[in-house]
Amino acid sequence: MNTIQEYYDALERLISNKPINVPIGTKITNDAVSLEAGRKKGTIKKSRSQFTELIAEIEQAANRLKAPIQDCKVQVEKYKRKYIKQKTLYEQALNRELMYLERINELEKRLPKYVNNI
Repeated sequence: MNTIQEYYDALERLISNKPINVPIGTKITNDAVSLEAGRKKGTIKKSRSQFTELIAEIEQAANRLKAPIQDCKVQVEKYKRKYIKQKTLYEQALNRELMYLERINELEKRLPKYVNNI
């Protein structure tokens, strides 16, 4: 098998998240592709002209996988803000309930005095 093809196969396994030689979920980098292809870390170098297209493919794959992560981070922040807002509203409602209960208790204590006067 062609050495370059082994690197491309390794890249495809990383993209599909089915690696053989590195842990599942490994970030796609030149070193990760090298290790997945069964080579040493650092074998894919920009200075080697035979890797120009491969490096471009690796960068594209890494960027494609970053986009959904960024979208998820935006969603997480959106839901955090919504959670904080709802929590604040909930706590305010609890405080109002406590205030009303205290007021009711105070009025119930006064009630017998007014009922006896009637």
